[in-house]
Amino acid sequence: MSVTRWGRPAAGREPAGAALLAWLADSSAPGLCVVTGGAGCGKSALLAWLVRHGTRAGTERERAVHAFVPLGGLSVRGAVWMLADQLGLVARGPEEFLARLAGDRRRVTVVLPDLHAADDPGALAELVLALNAHEHVRLVVETRSGTAVQVQLADSGAAVMDLDEPQWTDEARRRSWDATHTETMASPARQQAATVVELADPAALCAADPWEVTAAFDADPEEHGGLRAAWLRAGQSLCRDQEVAERALVLLTALGDAADPRLRPELARLAAPTYWQLDWSKVRGDMAPPWPGPVFAMTTVGLPAGQALLADHQGVLRTVDATDGTPVGRLPQLPGRPAALYVLADSTVLALDGQGHLHEAMLPGASRPTGLAALLDDGPTPAQRLTDTLRTHLARSLGTALCATPGVVAVGVDDGSVHTFTPGKPDEPARSAALHTGTVTALAALDLPVGDDGQAVPLLYSAGADGQVRAWSPTTDPQPTPVAERTSPVTALSTAHTPRGLALAVAWADGLVELRLLDEGETRRLWPGTTVNALALTAVGSLLIGTDDRLLCLRPR
Repeated sequence: MSVTRWGRPAAGREPAGAALLAWLADSSAPGLCVVTGGAGCGKSALLAWLVRHGTRAGTERERAVHAFVPLGGLSVRGAVWMLADQLGLVARGPEEFLARLAGDRRRVTVVLPDLHAADDPGALAELVLALNAHEHVRLVVETRSGTAVQVQLADSGAAVMDLDEPQWTDEARRRSWDATHTETMASPARQQAATVVELADPAALCAADPWEVTAAFDADPEEHGGLRAAWLRAGQSLCRDQEVAERALVLLTALGDAADPRLRPELARLAAPTYWQLDWSKVRGDMAPPWPGPVFAMTTVGLPAGQALLADHQGVLRTVDATDGTPVGRLPQLPGRPAALYVLADSTVLALDGQGHLHEAMLPGASRPTGLAALLDDGPTPAQRLTDTLRTHLARSLGTALCATPGVVAVGVDDGSVHTFTPGKPDEPARSAALHTGTVTALAALDLPVGDDGQAVPLLYSAGADGQVRAWSPTTDPQPTPVAERTSPVTALSTAHTPRGLALAVAWADGLVELRLLDEGETRRLWPGTTVNALALTAVGSLLIGTDDRLLCLRPR
């Protein structure tokens, strides 16, 4: 086993460095360590040493550093967005970030320098204490001694390292260091004072330092024509390092219909150089047409052309016009929140909820046998027999994902395997494959034409908590290499034949959406700035993206 060799801290701070490493390895030690001392004593240099080595490949798990956020000049929201980005989470604000962190039990070590220089040190100290309430989080926080936040954190039972105390310095090594190094140990000064950004000017917002914009909007409650609400809705994405046009596109997707009408065309002009065109977007609070509510599952498969079926957090199913988001109809409310939706050929809607239970409904206007036909055929329909087969199967395994095409119905389960059934042949045994390590999180399928005689074979894509997307036709063995793979779990998946060929859309838990134009070998990426719960590709090649507070329709240019 390889062992990472740690370089020595600067200026004789070996005792302090050794103490920090021992603290990280001690599971019984306080979860918060406050590094303090006077100005210029080397606090920042010590933390830079810890971060430099804690982020190197091969570092022991208990000594790894997972997030490093210099707090100087940041607001609470800005710090949360930077932390979430580095930890692979998505959050619109502190409460959502803390909730998502609580649900992610991986041990993480977070280093936070310059608390005393933050935009609001007291509020950020409260955030630090809230983070410290999570047992799987280790925090190293730097603040100048004698400040109110230093006292606030020290009184919480934190471990305190005051670098002004002599035990944290090896004097002999310090003298040797001083003899060969002349640079100052003080924290680097801020390059310039914060600029004043015109918050009502979209071009200025998209070109400015996004952390300064975030701090300014946090401090200014004025809506600025709707730009403030849009920025705070998608700010984690807007604060990423990107071009002005990309930032303008994300800001445009988050703009509500009550915003100043001059903003939308101006943002569209700024976003024109991107690879995407926004067809339309609906955000929480929109009225004309109304926002359809949170989207937790979505499909366009099996619906009339140009329609999409959406499910919200309460199990309410709605159909909308995919060309503009206008409501079309509403189905009876289901007893659970759907995690996956698919529509069979006879207009039966299958919905799998978060507890693995299968529910069914019928699309409005679906035809049913009447009169003599109903009397002669009073047995279960093929869809009912298939539903019964699925329920029997799900009674043995916890279902986590569902998809269907005319040629196949598939369910994914919590052990990482996928099982397929043939519509119209409910008595056939299921075909199964173990595709993932951990839970199957999403499925998508289509029928792939073969030859000129109209025959087709089903092509299935599965995604998992392991971050992989796998391709499989139930008539063959799964492909050995993932179609896509990242370290973040997959949250949504969709595939379709489009005017540009076969397309696959994937969303990951860290907020990234990819549209892979497989026939062209091209990939388009977007970070909407919030967790993506559902994706649906349309026959015309547009991509619907459903989140807690937005429904977007984008088209690759």
